[in-house]
Amino acid sequence: MPSFLALLAFLTAAGMQADHVRIPISGGLTLDAALVRPTGGSTLPAVVALHGCGGPYPSRDGSWAKELAAKGHIVLLPDSFGSRGLGPQCRVKQRTVSPARERRDDAIAAATWLAAQPGVPAGGIALLGWSNGGSTVLATARLGARGSADLSVALPPGLFSRFVAFYPGCGSTARDPSWQPAAPMLILVGEQDDWTPAEPCRQIAARFRDRISMVAYPDAYHDFDAPDRPLRVLTGLATVTSGQAHVGTNVAARADALVRVPAFLAAGR
Repeated sequence: MPSFLALLAFLTAAGMQADHVRIPISGGLTLDAALVRPTGGSTLPAVVALHGCGGPYPSRDGSWAKELAAKGHIVLLPDSFGSRGLGPQCRVKQRTVSPARERRDDAIAAATWLAAQPGVPAGGIALLGWSNGGSTVLATARLGARGSADLSVALPPGLFSRFVAFYPGCGSTARDPSWQPAAPMLILVGEQDDWTPAEPCRQIAARFRDRISMVAYPDAYHDFDAPDRPLRVLTGLATVTSGQAHVGTNVAARADALVRVPAFLAAGR
């Protein structure tokens, strides 16, 4: 789990109180996670933050943990891939860990564990995720039971109070007429994203205007909120027909997200 250890090192170097915790999950496995606590107590929703298909991404995931902890949120960052002995999955076509199955179970297990920890405010956990983790947010947020026979863990009522999905893959959710979110949701995407396009997310948001807020940032691509990442093209991607997609920082979009997400989370209290 090199990327997870790099995340822990990033958090520690940034002066945060970060602990390596281990959470039991199905199949007799243990989920490695970084637990970040703010200075002093917390009255705001605790957050479970889910990495993308590359695994823990220290400069993006760690920076968000720092920002949220500074606002007063407890943040838990589980590693779904490294905990199973897997490396980055962005270029893997036959994946054994899916947003709708294993990662959904991980999100529920992590949130259930976090809600039981001392000092964690009552009232529900916020679930946040990037890309593959954002797709996991959509899968976890499903209210109701179409396809529930395929889900190994039921969604506990009231476990999650808010959902935030950064550039998720919205295609399968948009094609599912029975999907609806269990709590208020914020979706943030780049209008120019050629990895996980904005349009299917826009279709979902249009169906639930009272529960889903969506922002599509002009001139922004995948990973727009990662700090100091020059725009470049990734190749060999398994979930893109061309195998290629742009990634990189959009300064304006990142700045807006850093204000918008904490405001959305705080509105849940």
